[in-house]
Amino acid sequence: MRNLTKREIVQEIYKDKKECRNGNILQSDVKDIVQRTLDIISASLGCGRNVELRNFGVLEVQVRKPRVGRNPTKPQDDVMIPKRAIVKFKSGKELKAVLRKLDLSVVEQSKASRARK
Repeated sequence: MRNLTKREIVQEIYKDKKECRNGNILQSDVKDIVQRTLDIISASLGCGRNVELRNFGVLEVQVRKPRVGRNPTKPQDDVMIPKRAIVKFKSGKELKAVLRKLDLSVVEQSKASRARK
């Protein structure tokens, strides 16, 4: 199973909408809207704001504490990893319901095939 790309999202939106097929909305317009949406989400997260997308989930900015790490090539040397901001995703109710119906063997096969590459 391949990853979903931004290009595929644009194509799905474009082919699903009747207005797009009639020529009222160009595929480049859909692409611009998708990109602008992602830019707004990124900017909001960059300001420390959480992003709540109803029925999908919440992107939450959290601070990861500083910690001591190890250099795999020189395990005797400690490396200080500074505190930093990370984004956690918490799925919404409807997404959880979709995931409960997911065939886990398909996900495992996809993960195994990516690991072999």
